Amino acid sequence: MARLTGTRPVATRRWGCAAAFLLLLFTVQAAQKADFSGDSTAATINHSLTLLQRLQELLQNGNGSDSVLRVRSAASDEPKVFHTHQLLLSLQSEVFESLLRNQSVVTLYEPPETAALFEKFIRYLYCGGVSILLHQAIPMHQLASKYRVWGLQRGVAEYMRTHLASESSQGHVVGWYQYAVRVGDAALQESCLQFLAWNLSAVLGSAEWGSVSVELLLLLLERSDLVLHSELELYTAVEGWLSRRQPEAPVAERVLRAIRYPMIAPSQLFRLQAQSAVLARHRGAVQDLLFQAFQFHAASPLHFAKYFDVNCSMFLPRNYLAPSWGSQWVITNPARDDRSTSFQTQLGPSSHDAGKRVTWNVLFSPRWLPVSLRPVYSDSVAGAIQPVRIEDGRPRLVITPAMSSPDFAGVSFQKTVLVGVRQQGRVLVKHAYSFHQSSDEAADFLLHADLQKRTSEYLIDNSLHLHIIIKPVYHSLIKVKK
Repeated sequence: MARLTGTRPVATRRWGCAAAFLLLLFTVQAAQKADFSGDSTAATINHSLTLLQRLQELLQNGNGSDSVLRVRSAASDEPKVFHTHQLLLSLQSEVFESLLRNQSVVTLYEPPETAALFEKFIRYLYCGGVSILLHQAIPMHQLASKYRVWGLQRGVAEYMRTHLASESSQGHVVGWYQYAVRVGDAALQESCLQFLAWNLSAVLGSAEWGSVSVELLLLLLERSDLVLHSELELYTAVEGWLSRRQPEAPVAERVLRAIRYPMIAPSQLFRLQAQSAVLARHRGAVQDLLFQAFQFHAASPLHFAKYFDVNCSMFLPRNYLAPSWGSQWVITNPARDDRSTSFQTQLGPSSHDAGKRVTWNVLFSPRWLPVSLRPVYSDSVAGAIQPVRIEDGRPRLVITPAMSSPDFAGVSFQKTVLVGVRQQGRVLVKHAYSFHQSSDEAADFLLHADLQKRTSEYLIDNSLHLHIIIKPVYHSLIKVKK
């Protein structure tokens, strides 16, 4: 191979032109395909796989290299050396275009985690494809961002959004969220937050829970769409987090005040006061909330609402999976027939309503037709109706109370339907649909789900897994006294 100097040898220029020709060939083939698309005798001769193989050989063998990348890392005394081609690097990265404009040898300094993936990164620049694992997503995204390879950056971000449910020994969603915050990727942040909120019980029992930052913990505790068994489960997890992390007192107190104590039964609150070391340490910071919770359970909700503002998050249930809040419903062969079920929930979270039950009727229809698509008689042919295709319908879920009662005064019901899917061998929440008492159904329920296919991602063993949650919401009938 010709020695690399400031003046590039003839062989180098020839290989650079050859690479340019190969890339140009791609463009010409695409143009020919478009030009002859209307000709029945036209054919496409496609040797793109061979071309990709040749490009890989260019990188692997260094044939005709006109630039050298020396990648140094603190993890090794010896740099990794890559014999590359300026044209191919410059086409993909404006950073490399600038670095290689006036020099043929460039030394790059990378942290150990990105240096370990640099060969994969360079191979992507040559071949347009790369395979990564969960633990490689962040360093690969860092490389793509640093060298401004925007296609790879978007691809890795999409990989992260679609692999939140993948199972890993130490967990990865919390780390991905914290990385998304650092780089300002709002879409990835929201995807991670939503996954953590809807599958919090799975996270609480994992090693990942200990790595949750104060900021992320407070963001989660603010949310009413957390899916978990009960508020007591959340308190227990928060207590464990506080015991391990030992934050400053103001932080610990802020975290403890985000627990919704009225959603915990009085017997459990008494036990926490007697046994919780964390609660004993910070009792003064939450004493008013505990006292208010006991008052909430002791009084009639209507009477309590005269003196306290119940229209705040402290009195709003989260998405609890305990039986008193709803019911699981597994619908086999959901594309076949209409189905119905019924279940009971407690009227409200207050112990004053502990003995009161509300019965709910649920109707599921796999092929409900909107009014605009329902058959109508035609004026042109007597008795004829417009044809309707089954696929024009969409799934429908209707939830209605089977009873009315004076006890409902001051209480409205928010209904939430969780849709479980199997991802990476685990059953996780994919969607959550919420609607209030003013509506009996979610307008967009499974709007884009294809339940006709047995391979539908919404089905587990050809069954639709739902969990219906009824969230009683108290509201003030009389203005709160100040």
